[in-house]
Amino acid sequence: METHAGDLGGRVMDRVRQMLCGLHGHDTLLQFQEDRMFLRCVSCGHETPGWDVSERTRGAARRRAQPQAQPARALPAQLISARRVA
Repeated sequence: METHAGDLGGRVMDRVRQMLCGLHGHDTLLQFQEDRMFLRCVSCGHETPGWDVSERTRGAARRRAQPQAQPARALPAQLISARRVA
């Protein structure tokens, strides 16, 4: 198997960036593709498995999330006379 020095160096640097992100946390950004939504690290390119957002799965989610027979009632807001400082 023949590898080029530049390709090997690039792969090593990509791996080092991924390891550093793994230690300090990824800089994630929400990304969209045709039927998929996922998080991608801006620094190293790592991608999460993501979520399937195709029309097929959205229909199933809507059927599961149908409203209940009795809608939830909102509670009245309680006014506080004094402010507390932490």
